[in-house]
Amino acid sequence: DDPHENTGISIQHSRVRAAPEFEAVKGRFKSYLGRPWKKYARTVFLKTDLDGLIDPRGWTEWRGDFALSTLYYGEFMNTGAGAGDSRRVNWPGFHLLHGENEASPFTVSRFIQGDSWIPITGVPFLAGV
Repeated sequence: DDPHENTGISIQHSRVRAAPEFEAVKGRFKSYLGRPWKKYARTVFLKTDLDGLIDPRGWTEWRGDFALSTLYYGEFMNTGAGAGDSRRVNWPGFHLLHGENEASPFTVSRFIQGDSWIPITGVPFLAGV
């Protein structure tokens, strides 16, 4: 529960879709990008294809207003039926990122310093936005 701890989840250039066996019933359930189960939760989706299974609010509460002002949830240039941001939550900790300058702290290069260690693994990756 340290606000200065450099941790979190960054999902970039990915696809969020229902599993094939869930596709036929996905409309019966609400699905979200995340919920704050820790005081300083941090999750960002960058240029990700979000399927229509994502609820228009995008995010949901854990317990009442717990952590809604201390979390950091962000979205940047997502696409797909679940990416519409006009009905997203209106929490102090939720951010629609505007421009690469706001999104770049959450890239492979800056968030996990991936430029220095991923190339030797042979795993393909995109360093920036």
